[in-house]
Amino acid sequence: MKGEFYDLVVVGSAFGGSLLAMIARRLGCSVLLVERDRHPRFAIGESSTPLTNLLLEELTTQYNLPRVKAFTKWGSWQRAHPQVTAGLKRGFSFYHHLPGQTWKKRLDRSNELLVSASPNDEVADTHWYRPDFDAFLMQEAVFLGVDYSDETRLTEFSEGADGVRIAGTRRGEPVQFRGRFLVDASGARGFLWQRLRLGEIPFGSYPETESLFSHFNGVERWETVMGEEATSGGSRRNATEKPSPIPPFPPDDSALHHLFPGGWMWVLRFNNGLTSAGVSVSRQLGRELQLSAGAGAWNRVLQRLPSVARQFREARPVRNFTHAYPVAFCSRVMVGNSWAMLPSAAGFVDPLLSTGFPLTLMGIQHLAALLAPGKTPLRSGLDNYEASTRADFEVVANLIGTLHLNLGRPAIFQALTMFYFAAATFSETTRRLDRSQRSPGFLLRGRPDFRQALEDLCAQARRPVLAEAEFRRSVARAIKPVNVAGLIDSRRRNWYPVDLSDLFQSRDKLGADDQEIRAMLSASGIALPER
Repeated sequence: MKGEFYDLVVVGSAFGGSLLAMIARRLGCSVLLVERDRHPRFAIGESSTPLTNLLLEELTTQYNLPRVKAFTKWGSWQRAHPQVTAGLKRGFSFYHHLPGQTWKKRLDRSNELLVSASPNDEVADTHWYRPDFDAFLMQEAVFLGVDYSDETRLTEFSEGADGVRIAGTRRGEPVQFRGRFLVDASGARGFLWQRLRLGEIPFGSYPETESLFSHFNGVERWETVMGEEATSGGSRRNATEKPSPIPPFPPDDSALHHLFPGGWMWVLRFNNGLTSAGVSVSRQLGRELQLSAGAGAWNRVLQRLPSVARQFREARPVRNFTHAYPVAFCSRVMVGNSWAMLPSAAGFVDPLLSTGFPLTLMGIQHLAALLAPGKTPLRSGLDNYEASTRADFEVVANLIGTLHLNLGRPAIFQALTMFYFAAATFSETTRRLDRSQRSPGFLLRGRPDFRQALEDLCAQARRPVLAEAEFRRSVARAIKPVNVAGLIDSRRRNWYPVDLSDLFQSRDKLGADDQEIRAMLSASGIALPER
């Protein structure tokens, strides 16, 4: 390793850096992977989505990484890598709370939203327990021939005509490395951003937010808490009321969100008994809660949410709390002549809709197409990568920033999320049908009508007073050309199961016939009933 000149140097061995290192090896590049810490170690960002898994499936298929491909579905993960901790994610669940009040189930389900991502556990998404997952990917990269240097503190970076040079210390001894090209995968405000003093660009009118999070054991299942509330007077039904139907998936087997004015909480379960939980709140509420105080602040959050406090009544953190402020970030510069940042290092918005993973994987796809042994990516290609990455961040920040401002207005929040779910399901489906030209850009930003409608309705949703029914109708009209999942259908009362008939009824939107849709579902592992 000492004195060697590499085609590619990757700084940061989390999932994105290790995956790119593996891909570069498959392309024939010599690769060095540099890590500041040592695996296994804690990392945030844990919830996958159908688009995340599809992008990972595409990359692992294209670059012949079958052992990593097994991670793209819950079922294959559990069979191939049961030693790597994960969580089952069947979809997204959202519960709206009022401060100081017990959560009460409503017949119209207006204070909850469940959106399915899969029809069964076998093909379901996952929560990634990053200490295990990242360590596995790093080890796989080393197995494929990537050189690896951990516990390496980099303090120097220089760029010349022949490439880059980095230097620092490893376990107290000086080290230096040289390479033709460098990719920074060290996370937001990471190595290159600090070393080159690249600065930040704010996301327009995105609100200031801060976050507090940890891992816990002993977290109660939310469905158990809801059952207790229903029999303890919190939301007792009249004897004449019909019992609620079974939800499309257990809310705990999902990305569980508790929403309240000024903030929201995530609850993600792993199959090792641990649960990832944290809050993202406005700067104003963060000051009120003194969020930087850690455990004390967490208790103050729970005091505002009685039903959530019941869910965490026996819970204990297994590590110190992490406080992050500010949360949102976008680097002023993302590429140089001989370097580029992965999206995970170039920016971050908020974990509300699990957008970080797909953005990083799209960035890996883009950069991988520019890599070749013995060559430096052309600057024009890097500039295109930067422009695309920045545009993706901007559209995500606009939507999530507007959702943050509407956490206390359930009807508006729920309607706005339909832009995300419509775009995500349409993008996944068209990619699987080999019609990705119909879904250009993240959140369909390459479709002018959809992008403009999203911008217009986000602007409307920032108004203090809004007609909820008309707003919902406006969203329904805007997403209709790409709505292939039966979204924003009042008959479903905020529960959206996977209904395959929705796809067949959307054949014209997809530009596919029934036979093609059946073949796509079969290839995805989704069984169809006999005709």
